[in-house]
Amino acid sequence: MTLVDFWFYLIAVLWIGYFFLEGFDFGVGMLLPILSRDERDRRVMINTIGPVWDGNEVWLLTAGGATFAAFPLWYATLFSGFFLPLLIILVALILRGVAFEYRGKGEHGNDARWKRGWDLCSGVGSWVPAILWGVAFANILRGVPLGLNANDHIDYTGGFFNLLNPYALLGGLVTLTVFLLHGAVFLALKTTGDMKQRAEAFAKRLGIVALLLAAAFIVWTAAEHGTVASVVLLAIAAVAMIAALAMIHRGREGWAFTLLGVTIAALVLGLFVSLYPNVLPDIDGAHDLTAQAAASSPYTLKVMTIVAGIMTPVVLAYQAWTYWVFRKRISRRSIPADRPREDVAADAGLVPDRG
Repeated sequence: MTLVDFWFYLIAVLWIGYFFLEGFDFGVGMLLPILSRDERDRRVMINTIGPVWDGNEVWLLTAGGATFAAFPLWYATLFSGFFLPLLIILVALILRGVAFEYRGKGEHGNDARWKRGWDLCSGVGSWVPAILWGVAFANILRGVPLGLNANDHIDYTGGFFNLLNPYALLGGLVTLTVFLLHGAVFLALKTTGDMKQRAEAFAKRLGIVALLLAAAFIVWTAAEHGTVASVVLLAIAAVAMIAALAMIHRGREGWAFTLLGVTIAALVLGLFVSLYPNVLPDIDGAHDLTAQAAASSPYTLKVMTIVAGIMTPVVLAYQAWTYWVFRKRISRRSIPADRPREDVAADAGLVPDRG
């Protein structure tokens, strides 16, 4: 295996880590108005992901940074062609992060309208990336209009609406429903009482829809882009998802969560295997951008490999420790009653309006 191969598949692993960990984050954010009945329910749901959601986003930053350093032409062509959807995803992620941090802060920390506003922001910040990531990756595999610019470099020549084709929209629906299912199973795993029962019931209802959409996407992908290796991986994804649904119906949420992780990993790896040796195919096949053409110099890849070999175990150990520390289930009894507005304002260093 060359360093170009190594970094292509390492980037695939980083995306697997991101979709596995951030997938249930998005799911919980999308389920916030669906499964909660009052403010204490919403605080239970947010607290299940509160200690880990920002750490999960490290995988996105690492995947983007690794792509920029290892395959600069891929990064440049991708971000120029997908500028608008990627900008929308970035704004949504910022909105979501700010919402989690601000909904209970300041002199309005106990104001219902203030919290509803931020809950709306966290919902938008979860729904938008959940569907647009699927649209983006399906387009990367399907191919986009590419051509040579004045400097004989490959550029994206299409527009925004070229990205909204049936295959890409199906990919968006797959990531949306799989992340919703992943979030519901995570809530069942992390909560007790009514919230756990509601999450299990939702996962049972959504499961068959998510499976049908994923099966359609897998068959379409295998038929048009499949290789022997990628078809095997896509088949593993389908079997793992069926097994996850069986575990959901048997109340084994731990196994269901693990099997959904296998589904996400096999599906993402199957897409990357189908894509190689290209990193961004031309829809007409005339100007495919290959991994070799897009890669950095051998010296750059060698230095990156040494740094990754040192830092990756540190990051993995830190994240594993975080999940171990916050491993206990959460219930309504874990949430204290709302504090008086004056106390919240005093903590924030503000003088409350007593008018």
